[in-house]
Amino acid sequence: MRSRSGGRPTLEEVAARAGVGRGTVSRVINGSPRVSDATRAAVEAAVAELGYVPNTAARALAANRTDAIALVVPEPETRFFAEPYFSDMLKGVGAELSDTEMQLLLIFAGGDRERRRLAQYLAAHRVDGVLLVSVHADDPLPDLLAQLEIPAVISGPRSAAETLTSVDSDNYGGGRSAVEHLLSRGRRKIAHITGRLDVYGAQRRVDGYRDALRDAGQEADELLIEPGDFTEEGGRRAMTKLLGRRPDLDAVFAGSDVMAAGARQVLREEGRRIPDDVALVGYDDSAIARHMDPPLTSVRQPIEEMGRRMIDLLLGEIADRRPAVSRDLERRQVVLATELVTRTSS
Repeated sequence: MRSRSGGRPTLEEVAARAGVGRGTVSRVINGSPRVSDATRAAVEAAVAELGYVPNTAARALAANRTDAIALVVPEPETRFFAEPYFSDMLKGVGAELSDTEMQLLLIFAGGDRERRRLAQYLAAHRVDGVLLVSVHADDPLPDLLAQLEIPAVISGPRSAAETLTSVDSDNYGGGRSAVEHLLSRGRRKIAHITGRLDVYGAQRRVDGYRDALRDAGQEADELLIEPGDFTEEGGRRAMTKLLGRRPDLDAVFAGSDVMAAGARQVLREEGRRIPDDVALVGYDDSAIARHMDPPLTSVRQPIEEMGRRMIDLLLGEIADRRPAVSRDLERRQVVLATELVTRTSS
C-alpha cells in the first residue's frame, strides 16, 4: 500500500493508523516486551495494512545503536536544580523512557568549555538522539545536531522558523490569559516581568501580554515591562525597578513562578499587600505557586507531558532514520495548551 504522500509508508503513518505514538511503534518494531498485547496487535495490524518496512539504512544502523539518549541542558547546573521546570521535564522524560531499554544521560552545557566537550562527544555518535531543553536564540547546539544528523527534539522552538522538531506550550495564550484575568479583576496598571528575551517562549508571553492589553483598549506602557532571567533574584531586581518607575502599578504578571517569588519579597518589603494593593500572577503552576503566601495564581503549562511527548517524537525519529532531506519534510512543532489556575494572589 502506498502512503498518503505517494511514497513508502512512514513510521508516523503507522502510528496514526494504530492510534499510538511514534515511540510506541518503535518499541513494537524493536521487540520491546514493555508493550501491551492489545497495543502490539494494533501496531502490527497497521504495519500489515500499510505495508510498512523499516528501511535498510535503519537496519544497518541498528547494530551500532548505543541505546542512550542525552538530555542536554545549556544552562548552569545551579539553575537546573533551582527551577521546578527542569525537574518536571525530567520526570516526564523518565516516565516515558521507563517502557524502553534506553538509558538517559543528563549533560550540562552552560559554558564554552562544556559546549566544546559536548560537541566532541556528539560528533563521536555516542548517543542515539538528543533532547535539548531551554534553548536560546543564538544557541549553536541545534545547528550542530542537524549537521551531525543526530535525531533531536527541542523543548520550544528558537523562532517561528524553527527547523528542528519541537514540543512547547502555548506561551502566547498563557501570557494573554494571565493579563485578561487581571483586567477582569479591575487592574489597569499591569506590569510584566519577562523571562530572558533570547528565549522564544518568553517573547511569545510578552506578545500575549501586549495583545491582551491592546484588545482591552490599552496600549502597553513600556515603563511597566522589565526583563528578567527566570531566577528569583532576577524577579527581585525587576520588581525593584518597576516600583521605582511606576509606583502606582496595581498588578504584576511574572514570566515564571520563581520570578514571582522574588517579586513578592520586594512588594512585601515595600509594604504592598497582595492582592489588595498589587495582584500577582506567575507562570508554570509549580509547587512554588501552591505553597506561596498567599497562594499564587499561575499559568499551568503541562511540563511533564511536554517531556513525554519529546521522548515519543525522538524515539520515532531514531527508529525511522532516513536521509536528512526526507526527514526535514516531517519536522513537527507540537504546541500543548496552557491553563490559568486562579488562587488568592489575584
